[in-house]
Amino acid sequence: MTEPIKLLLADDQALVRGALAALLSLEPDLTVVAEVGRGDEVVPEARRAQPDVALLDVEMPGLDGIAATAALRAAVPDCRVLVVTTFGRPGYLRRAMEAGANGFVVKDTPARQLADAVRRVHAGLRVVDPTLAAETLATGASPLTERETEVLRTARSGGTVAELAAILHLSEGTVRNHLSSAIGKTGARNRADAVRVAEENGWLLGQ
Repeated sequence: MTEPIKLLLADDQALVRGALAALLSLEPDLTVVAEVGRGDEVVPEARRAQPDVALLDVEMPGLDGIAATAALRAAVPDCRVLVVTTFGRPGYLRRAMEAGANGFVVKDTPARQLADAVRRVHAGLRVVDPTLAAETLATGASPLTERETEVLRTARSGGTVAELAAILHLSEGTVRNHLSSAIGKTGARNRADAVRVAEENGWLLGQ
């Protein structure tokens, strides 16, 4: 009998992580060997448990799932990565694949399909949610520069231009210029709308 596929689960929501572990453990050829709730715990735990496949959420404290993917692929190259996220955003998919992920699916994927995705990733195949793949091709890469992304990311929590300028160590005029450019590139009506558009496309995930 072949050895079961060893899994590491990383999700900051304990309830979700527990549900995933319970569902996947019902499969006779899958076994969960490690669970973490922070992105910066992924590599140390993977080194300890030596999983075959890591299932990573995107939005986690410490290190986001895309940065954790890159770190894991560098530190434990034999471990494959399947990103499993609530947020099916085109920008996330593109960046996850660029970071070395082998698959990308959303959390409402049926349990049997998720288990099958794990097996396929383990076998060396790429697994991508087809709807999200089509959206990613249609959307393209982020049109925002690194500085525009940083300004919009900071603007998510609100604040005046003066407050944003102080946080970013930029002049108020520079912040206004970056906001104006970002609004134009996203086709937004105003700053809040530009943040919304960029967020929905997965362009504001922290580096």
